[in-house]
Amino acid sequence: MAVSEELLEILVCPKCKGEIQLNKEKDGLACEACSLLYEIKDDIPIMLIDEAKPL
Repeated sequence: MAVSEELLEILVCPKCKGEIQLNKEKDGLACEACSLLYEIKDDIPIMLIDEAKPL
């Protein structure tokens, strides 16, 4: 089960509150403005700034 489209529509970057996109590998959510990737583990997005990885 993947992250639902409804969830993707309401999620924003916790750092800048900007738009996030599902990355090509579909294993994370990317914020282009902050250059951060929020990983998806067990179909749950980890939306913690301290856990984000640089793009």
